[in-house]
Amino acid sequence: MINRKNFLTLLVVVPLPLAAMEGKPQSVEIGGFDFTPTLKVGEMYDDNFRTLPNHEQSSWITSVRPTFLLQTQTRTSGYQLEYAVDSRTYQDHNDANHIDQTLKARSVLEFDVRNRLNWELGYRRAEDTVQTAEPRENDKYTLKNARIGYTYGALSAMNQIDVSAEYQELRYRNSGSLNEDKEHDTTSYVATWFHRLGGRTRALVELRHSDFDYLLSNSPRNSTGDAALVGLTRDLSAKLSGSVRVGYERKNFSDSGVNDYSSPTWEAKVDWKPRTYSTFSINARKSFEEGDDGANTVHDTSTRLGWRHTWTPWIATDMHYRYADLQYLGVGGRDDKLNTYGASVIYSATRWAEVSLGYQRWKNDSDLSDQTYTRNVYMLTVALTL
Repeated sequence: MINRKNFLTLLVVVPLPLAAMEGKPQSVEIGGFDFTPTLKVGEMYDDNFRTLPNHEQSSWITSVRPTFLLQTQTRTSGYQLEYAVDSRTYQDHNDANHIDQTLKARSVLEFDVRNRLNWELGYRRAEDTVQTAEPRENDKYTLKNARIGYTYGALSAMNQIDVSAEYQELRYRNSGSLNEDKEHDTTSYVATWFHRLGGRTRALVELRHSDFDYLLSNSPRNSTGDAALVGLTRDLSAKLSGSVRVGYERKNFSDSGVNDYSSPTWEAKVDWKPRTYSTFSINARKSFEEGDDGANTVHDTSTRLGWRHTWTPWIATDMHYRYADLQYLGVGGRDDKLNTYGASVIYSATRWAEVSLGYQRWKNDSDLSDQTYTRNVYMLTVALTL
């Protein structure tokens, strides 16, 4: 009832590593489970890893990222457990050294041809060096989440209904009261109706509701978010695949002294494959995000364009460009324009080894002079699998 293809299609709550999605790594059977280890080792030079405008902090950074994936499936269910560690050593700034850890458990259960249940539990303990609240200290946070979703309707049926609920808990581990204004709990609900138009294309209607509860007493950011969207989605197996959603959203704050905001909203994630070896992608969105740097909310309008092309069985290139307009609302009209460029060359020496050489550049122009910066990162990465 659930074959391997359907299982990977349904289990999209949390993306798998790129290598796992491409089916390259080999697994080892352990007690009825498929165990798949991968390892990425990288050396990079970051000329402004704290994104300071006038006195940049640069460093060589060594990254070691092992990932361990344990999965199994039956005719009616599939299970995955994934653990990843990312150790980053800053050669010139030891105070920025950190180890990120991520643990994810997820499953798909098919009761019959019309009824399916999926769930996910996640835990992430990490640190950020970019755009931190305090330039001399990493943003240290822990994120926990639990999600459950239910789908009614056969995969080939004319109509399907998806409903889901998710809880997230964000906490910071910084010294003193640093970042305590960002700690909050989020409860979200999504309901989507899909209607097949024919072939691989379906129309959709979606409703969303989120409740943001901040721990800080009398926080002005306590709010609810609501959105209604319509759109189209197309199967991943098609030459043109992905989804487009457009609609309207509103963010209402609990504090009567804080302005509410409403705006058109959209999301687009589309891949076009004119050839099997060449993929063009677009990822665009317009949405309200949670507040930062004193803002009650951040209105994010961004577009990312990408192109991945395989030139030979051993060599591929990956390029992207992203533009984001970030409006910080409720903080005096701050507006950031962020341009991001990136390119990499990937050499697949063997089935189990891949080497990539890449470059990324960030240029942020802000109304605030202390938030304007440029950042360049040069990367050499080796990915190893069984």
